[in-house]
Amino acid sequence: MAPLRFSANVSWLFPELPGLPARLRAAGSSGFEAAEVAWPYSESPEALARAAREAGLRLVLINTPPGDREKGEMGLGAVPGRQAAFREGLEQAVLYAKALGCPRIHVMAGRVPQGADRAAVRSEMETVFLENLRHAAGVLAQESLVGLLEPINTRSTDPQYFLDTPQQAAAILQKVGRPNLQLQMDIFHWQIMDGNLTGNIREFLPLVGHVQVAQVPGRGEPDSPGELNFPYLFQLLEDEGYKGFVGCEYQPQGDTAEGLNWLRSYWDRRGRPQAGQ
Repeated sequence: MAPLRFSANVSWLFPELPGLPARLRAAGSSGFEAAEVAWPYSESPEALARAAREAGLRLVLINTPPGDREKGEMGLGAVPGRQAAFREGLEQAVLYAKALGCPRIHVMAGRVPQGADRAAVRSEMETVFLENLRHAAGVLAQESLVGLLEPINTRSTDPQYFLDTPQQAAAILQKVGRPNLQLQMDIFHWQIMDGNLTGNIREFLPLVGHVQVAQVPGRGEPDSPGELNFPYLFQLLEDEGYKGFVGCEYQPQGDTAEGLNWLRSYWDRRGRPQAGQ
């Protein structure tokens, strides 16, 4: 079994450093081979590509734009009336992905509109999401890109987010039926919403194109105090044959580099993947 491959989410890690290029350099210096960025759009794609290249990193994940954050938007994929803006954001994400050599884009579902009842709008939002995902799958396929759907927990992180369980996301993926759309498994969110991680990982891993990790409930490093046993979960992912990247999307409890002892210990124990794995 090959060791897991880890990517640094530089939207979360190295917050002590200003700007994404500096964080990419720090990630490379810390031993990462890959990085991911939630929203890279504050920097030019050329500048980011150059910074990643100089740091010896490959970019493996970005998100579609969030929309109008001042109005509370957090993605547009399932938001009624925002289909045109979703398509514009998708084109921007594809432009960045191509420039960065990034093979995956998290297609953000977005939030239930303010003041709306979730149950009352669920069917309409799913219809919009399915329509937008079919469009996105076609656009992404033309560039050999993969789109990812990430359930985000509605218990604590984002109570208004539309897509909140792996069961809901898997059902939507089945309805769309496009091979270049996959599931993004953030273990932090899955634990909060449903627990049963062993069963859910085994059930849904065949659909998963990317994994992210953080401890629960504090969302700190995997070895910070919390309820998740990450040595067990990492072994489970290995045993189940997961070949993708594991994104480090957590809030460092102190200096980011000093907080990477858990990852150094993993590398010491399991070694690092060989180039091309």
